[in-house]
Amino acid sequence: MQKVTLNIQIKTLPTSPGVYQYYDKDDKLLYIGKAKNLKKRVSSYFTKSHDSYRISILVKKIKAIRHIVVETETDALLLENNLIKKHQPRFNVMLKDDKTYPWICIKKERFSRIFLTRNLIKDGSEYFGPYTSVKTVHTLLDLIKGLYQLRTCTYDLSQQKINSGKYKVCLEYHLGNCKGPCEDLQDEKEYNENLEAIRQIVKGNFKDSLQRFRDQMIAHAEKMEFEDAQQIKEKIQILEKYQAKSTVVNPKISNVDVFSIISDESYGYVNFLQLSYGAIIRSHTTELKKKLDESDKELLEIAIIELRQRFESKSKELFVPFKVTVGEQIKITVPQLGDKKKILDLSLRNAKYYRQERFKQIKIIDPDRHIKRLMAQMKKDLRLPEEPRHIECFDNSNIQGTNPVAACVVFKNGKPSKKEYRKFNIKTVEGANDFASMEEVVYRRYKRLSDENQPLPQLVIVDGGKGQLSSGLKALDDLGLRGKITIIGIAKRLEEIYYPEDSIPLYLDKKSESLKVIQHLRNEAHRFGITFHRQKRSKAALDTELDLIPGIGEKTVIALLKHFRSVKRISEALKHELIEVIGESRATKVYNYYSSKKEQT
Repeated sequence: MQKVTLNIQIKTLPTSPGVYQYYDKDDKLLYIGKAKNLKKRVSSYFTKSHDSYRISILVKKIKAIRHIVVETETDALLLENNLIKKHQPRFNVMLKDDKTYPWICIKKERFSRIFLTRNLIKDGSEYFGPYTSVKTVHTLLDLIKGLYQLRTCTYDLSQQKINSGKYKVCLEYHLGNCKGPCEDLQDEKEYNENLEAIRQIVKGNFKDSLQRFRDQMIAHAEKMEFEDAQQIKEKIQILEKYQAKSTVVNPKISNVDVFSIISDESYGYVNFLQLSYGAIIRSHTTELKKKLDESDKELLEIAIIELRQRFESKSKELFVPFKVTVGEQIKITVPQLGDKKKILDLSLRNAKYYRQERFKQIKIIDPDRHIKRLMAQMKKDLRLPEEPRHIECFDNSNIQGTNPVAACVVFKNGKPSKKEYRKFNIKTVEGANDFASMEEVVYRRYKRLSDENQPLPQLVIVDGGKGQLSSGLKALDDLGLRGKITIIGIAKRLEEIYYPEDSIPLYLDKKSESLKVIQHLRNEAHRFGITFHRQKRSKAALDTELDLIPGIGEKTVIALLKHFRSVKRISEALKHELIEVIGESRATKVYNYYSSKKEQT
């Protein structure tokens, strides 16, 4: 396959939040940046002149672009921070330590304290974050303090020291902010239950606690304490807007390799995320060409061994979507929920984006491969006996039974072949009978192709459900073509795909290419049919008394109607007025026609 140029890489970038990485001709990392919209941000480097000499030099050196997709702009900010610290690219500002962002710590001790910190100490304490806003951390801690009575002192509250009477309650107890565990006035079980509720708040589960906060706000308002109510309202607004927990960093997930895979008929795409001390330090996606119809499990095992060797990974645990055997003494984890599952989902999202970008690139630089892959995918998805290189789709159009018409559109290799589109006036059906109309046009279309020895399509699609499908099938039966052409129906409401003699419809993935091609066919048939129907209605509207005048053609009728706006005004026009519009000869015919009618009345 030809090399993907920088321009094509930029064109096929996703519009999602993420981190982009620029590499030079020697594959050396030059710069790492974050973006709310990857495509828009990266494009800006190459579509304008730069005042900064340093940026101009950077752009000239860029030969390759890689990226990592994340959930939110906040995630992109955090991931950028981690990667810069890890790789320290030449054109990035150097980040010296991990004190950039604040964390919330639940201290590992009896009657745990909760506080803000910028230092992560490996003593078994729980850390949540990092947070990009200190204000948000303070708001969270204020919320927790308002809902739960927690101690703030640094005493060692072992049961032995409490029993000895070493401590006395402080001012916080008398203010109602603490229940006095230092004098054994609070049960440890109750305190731990409060801690569990606080963990849920910190993780972003604000539902119950926010309701209590709203109740407090209403209570203050009812007491006319509007300043207090406003302060609580502002805190609620901050919390509701903030995604409290990032999927990018979690200190509990340490030194792990994450692998995910997505595949089609010909290729597998494996994404690798490397986590060190809870932070993503590497993302890489590779493409594997299938040789012997390998399963996803076989492809993933090959990729895991190759990528771990290439990047010299020493991680002792893998997160994967299903069990694999990689021939090492290594822990295999298949996450089902929680933080580990979110990391695996993030890896899968990156694999999917990579696959989509490859499809877009292939369309540009290797269209034959794209067509071959698409046809193979449609054959598999639609359970067809052969690749649908030639597809035809039918749609009926009528309004309250008037001017019934039908349209047939033709796709070759997944693309419209507009010169082969056909339109039909319904001849044997009166009124609005979609089923009978469908039977007529399908019969007429394939009788003609058969009579003229023209190639038949591999797939026929009728716009509609079981009824239209049955009508189309009857037409094929009458022609003896059943079994020679596959016919299916697509219903608009839920995009159900119906097969003959099968009451259970097929539902394709809403993002699948096969469904997109079918929707394109259906929409084209609808557009083409509606256009023909409108033309026919317009022509019918122009079929007036003027058409009865000998020697007056369609162009003359249109010219008269454009000028006089109605048949009545034409009939009342003076001869010289008609001559100015259509000339003396035709004006005389029109004038004499209406003059003779007036004499008869």
